[in-house]
Amino acid sequence: MARFTTSDGLSLRYEDTGGAKPVLLLSNSLGTSLEMWDAQMPAFSSLYRVVRYDKRGHGQSELKVGPTGFARLTRDAIELLDHLAIARAHWCGLSMGGMSGMWAGTHYAGRFDRIVLCNTAAAMPTVEMWNQRIAIVKSQGLRPLIPTIVDRWFTKRFQEADKPAVARIVGMLETTPPEGYAACSAAIRDMDQHEAIRSITNPVLVISGSHDGSTPPERGRAIAAAIAKSRYVELDAAHLSNIEQEKSFTAAVTDFLNS
Repeated sequence: MARFTTSDGLSLRYEDTGGAKPVLLLSNSLGTSLEMWDAQMPAFSSLYRVVRYDKRGHGQSELKVGPTGFARLTRDAIELLDHLAIARAHWCGLSMGGMSGMWAGTHYAGRFDRIVLCNTAAAMPTVEMWNQRIAIVKSQGLRPLIPTIVDRWFTKRFQEADKPAVARIVGMLETTPPEGYAACSAAIRDMDQHEAIRSITNPVLVISGSHDGSTPPERGRAIAAAIAKSRYVELDAAHLSNIEQEKSFTAAVTDFLNS
């Protein structure tokens, strides 16, 4: 896969399917790599020029030690579009990718057409919980957190039904650099976009999972209520709804982008 260098000197990995189609930018969750979208790629790439990337400190992208914020994280995506000479795109982000999507809608509205915000929240309490998580990751790595993460990200039903899919996500968590996870966790800890998102004028689809233990559906409904041109869809899934309800998720996104 290809790489580009951000304005602050980090090399980030990305994939661009190319072609003369509308552009869809995919932004993934905390602790995962761009492969979290693999299930969507056949459908998405048939309709769009798909661009997906590893966030700084995740996957095969480089790391900058220390806290970061959504201004920088979202700027990475904008600089990727600039690198590819893409003036406008659709945005689809899940969890942390949805948080960047909200930032994109409030600060870079002209660069995006439709925005899909999946299994996400405008703020993620509490500060103490995030500080504790950051401390554990810095001292022990991600491994102690993985069992509880899996239980928030997938229903027990899905954990039994599709063990290979769960194992692939566990593998991503296990190979995420602890400092990268900690830096992005600090960005989530410090984020509050409740009021800012009221200014978003792009058409927005909000997707929640009824069993989401990380960003419960009431947080998705709150986002939809705050944005004027929004739709809300709730799937029978936990946090990674694009994996647990692959077909329903993909259909919801493509129906929205094509409407």
